[in-house]
Amino acid sequence: MRWRAGFVTELGRSWTGAQELVVSVGDTAVKALAYPDLVGLPLIGDRVLLNVGALDRGLGTGGYALVVAIPDRLPADPPESGHLVKARYTPLQSMVLGADEQDSPDHEVLRDADDLAGTPVVVADLHSALPAVLAGVYDARPGTRVVYVMTDGGALPMAFSRTVPALRDAGWLAGTVTVGQAYGGDREAVTVHTGLLTAVRVLGAELVVITQGPGNLGTGTRWGFSGVQSGEAINAIGTLGGRAVASLRISEADPRPRHRGISHHSLTAYGRVALQPADVVVPDLPGEFGDLVRDAAEPLHARHRVVRASVDGLYDVLAAAPVKLSTMGRDLDGDRAYFEAAAAAGRHAAALVDLPKA
Repeated sequence: MRWRAGFVTELGRSWTGAQELVVSVGDTAVKALAYPDLVGLPLIGDRVLLNVGALDRGLGTGGYALVVAIPDRLPADPPESGHLVKARYTPLQSMVLGADEQDSPDHEVLRDADDLAGTPVVVADLHSALPAVLAGVYDARPGTRVVYVMTDGGALPMAFSRTVPALRDAGWLAGTVTVGQAYGGDREAVTVHTGLLTAVRVLGAELVVITQGPGNLGTGTRWGFSGVQSGEAINAIGTLGGRAVASLRISEADPRPRHRGISHHSLTAYGRVALQPADVVVPDLPGEFGDLVRDAAEPLHARHRVVRASVDGLYDVLAAAPVKLSTMGRDLDGDRAYFEAAAAAGRHAAALVDLPKA
């Protein structure tokens, strides 16, 4: 960790579980983020301790100094909760009540739960796909009860996401579950498996979307990226009797060859990691780029049901979304294919909700 100390000079935006602020560190004004549930609510004039590692390295998603403590005004102890420790054995580990632990009121429902009963679950690589998937869902089936399951491949605190509370306010999410080391959802769960069961059996989801939190770790190697979890999620869904719908990460604008067309992240996660079958939704994009995408998806036929899906009307649906669409710094017009692919997966999944369950 790279430590700094400074004084709060300005409070910025806030959203559920998070507070932006400006901290004076010597002669430098530093943009910082605090999680009040962990460290207390900062006030102007407070001395704060910061972790500036990601900020100093210029990381995009992690480009804040993070408030580690307000040492002169420590918050009161929180109410006793559960026994699940998230961000385990780090200095900021927190204890939460897990839906699946013995003291939870949900334990009886989950103790022997073993089946998603054919519930469609959309799997996407990046957190930025979430609002686009939902746009497709609600275009096809307004009023669908959707629950978001956030894995721990990106940000661990759900509070880092500004998208989730905005989607909640818009009525596009009925609930959230955080799994693994991630925390801050309406329900907490130990694994992806119990997280999916919690979404369906406890929160009553008709449709589930699962992605990592904001942020994505990639190394430019075949296997060294956090989105490998997408393939693992497909396996969990299939094992539990859900209907997996794979959203492809597609881009016509990404300057990196490995992410143009269908990203190698999707081809590796769905083509090599996923051992259970899924509906892989291939959007019918126009022109040579559309041909490139369809050709790249051909190897996925060996393991999955490859579904071609129209994107007609999806641009207007996406443009009307209640949150700003952005992926890797590109908006809807900057990477239209990316968002249309995610929305097409949502549209396809919505059509599965009312099908007879096996």
